[in-house]
Amino acid sequence: MNILVTGGAGYIGSHAVKRLSEAGHRVVVLDNLDRGHRAAVPGHVLFEPLDMRQTEAVTDMLAGHEIECVMHFAAVADVSESVQQPLRYYHNNTGGSISLLHAMDAAGVRRLVFSSTCATYGVPPPDSLPITEDMTQSPISPYGWSKLLFERVLRDYAAANSDFAFAALRYFNVAGCASDGSLGEDHDPETHIIPVLLNAAMGKIPKATIFGDDYATPDGTCIRDYVHVEDLVDAHVVVMDALQNGDQRFYNLGIGRGYTVRQVVEAAKKVTGVDFQVEIGPRRPGDPPQLYANADKITRELNWQAKITDIERIVETAWRWFKRHPNGYGD
Repeated sequence: MNILVTGGAGYIGSHAVKRLSEAGHRVVVLDNLDRGHRAAVPGHVLFEPLDMRQTEAVTDMLAGHEIECVMHFAAVADVSESVQQPLRYYHNNTGGSISLLHAMDAAGVRRLVFSSTCATYGVPPPDSLPITEDMTQSPISPYGWSKLLFERVLRDYAAANSDFAFAALRYFNVAGCASDGSLGEDHDPETHIIPVLLNAAMGKIPKATIFGDDYATPDGTCIRDYVHVEDLVDAHVVVMDALQNGDQRFYNLGIGRGYTVRQVVEAAKKVTGVDFQVEIGPRRPGDPPQLYANADKITRELNWQAKITDIERIVETAWRWFKRHPNGYGD
């Protein structure tokens, strides 16, 4: 199949490109390299240095490569930043996605797998955990709203086009790196907890910060569901293969339980063997105390289930890449 991966030079997108290429698909990457890395895209994969807001150029590219399905990862994805820069998030994540859908419509591409987020659920009541797909969606950050708005656009577009099919996959915390050490996580600035901890272990930063230790959780730190990036992209392939005309599918992707930030810190110290410094900082705006998934729906319907669920094993895969690439992708 001819597949376009938007954001394919980014963390999750590059892992999807690897997985799809290994499965024999013809992959094209679209990325404006705002936060992606050209080195994360293999030389044999076609690379289009476009922004998805360039509607006409994207239309021509989709038609020229005879794209049959789009895996849409391109987004800015920092909850705290979205609170400070809401227009950037709506312009890129919502507006850019609508531009992409316009281009797909014009080029006759009828399949889309969308990278959504658990941030669309907002702050779930404690008695509602783990989160199911039918829970009320009430984001507390512009990032969450920017994704939820496009879910709404997809519903309306699909209702008017019976030959179109999409899936919105609501991620929980994506973590880890390619098990073979070939791909990793390299953000600037880095806000994801595991890379921050590993940077502290390598001495690249003087200390790691825990944002809040006064939440109503067992050790006072936030609880999150960490799903390994390879499990996540496997879910995308399973969903893509299952899409039929008229499908509107919504799935949570997670392991079904959470780890506290302190548990992740201890796992990083154990895996690296380094007792790096950790400080307690203030809470970040837009951070719910607990988020973890009920992913039974995708297991029941498509037989997908996360395989790498132990936090130390997840950290080990990241540490393997970080040790080999202390300067990330070097760009």
